[in-house]
Amino acid sequence: MDGRIDGPILRNAIGARIDRHAATRRLKHLAAAAGIRMPRMHPHMLRHTFVTTMLDAGVSLRDVQIATRHADLRITMRDRARKNLDRHPNYILAAYMASGT
Repeated sequence: MDGRIDGPILRNAIGARIDRHAATRRLKHLAAAAGIRMPRMHPHMLRHTFVTTMLDAGVSLRDVQIATRHADLRITMRDRARKNLDRHPNYILAAYMASGT
C-alpha cells in the first residue's frame, strides 16, 4: 500500500482512473482467463458478491450498509442471494428449536 486514503482503485497504465467500459473489459478478460463463462458480466457484480459474502460471513446488515455506503438499508437488503431459505429467520428459529438447546 502506498499510503493513499482516497483516489482511484482501478487505474490504467498511466495511473489515471479507468472508466466503466475499461473496467468491464478487464473483468471479462480476467473471467475468460479463469474459465468463467457468464453472459452480461459487469463490474457491479463484484459489489453484489462483496455484499453476499459479508452477509454469509455473519456481518450485520447495518455494518454491510456502512461498508457499501448505501443510504437506505432496503438497498442492502435487496441482494438476491438473501432469498436463500436456510437464512430465513423462520428456518433459523426452527433449527434452533429442533436442536433442543
